[in-house]
Amino acid sequence: MEERRDALRQHAAAAALIGALAAPGAAAACELPPGKRLESAQLSLSYRTTPARIAVGEHFVLELAVCPKQGKVAERIRLDAHMPEHRHGMNYRPSVKALGEGRYSSEGWLFHMAGRWEFVFEIGGERLADSVRVE
Repeated sequence: MEERRDALRQHAAAAALIGALAAPGAAAACELPPGKRLESAQLSLSYRTTPARIAVGEHFVLELAVCPKQGKVAERIRLDAHMPEHRHGMNYRPSVKALGEGRYSSEGWLFHMAGRWEFVFEIGGERLADSVRVE
């Protein structure tokens, strides 16, 4: 009897693993590249900037990868940044280009002041934010 239960448990575990790997858009099938990682209830994302060190008054590029925890990647994406303590944003609106499979490249970023900036990622109905200090 116990051997039968063990066999059923192993079969159920194997079926769950195969289902997770085969599910389209499942988080297990989506790998995030290296970078700063953020999580929400609906998605995981990683981002990095080029150059890695953001300098005041110099343009940089933001690369972003999004992995949904269920379903597929949202088609609507909006990226922005602001300075919470100063209550203002950037003087530039960055462009966002979809690269496919949840990958994006965004150009036109420039932080015109030193201090704490907050990246804002709006993807579908999710909003994630991350603070960076620029000196």
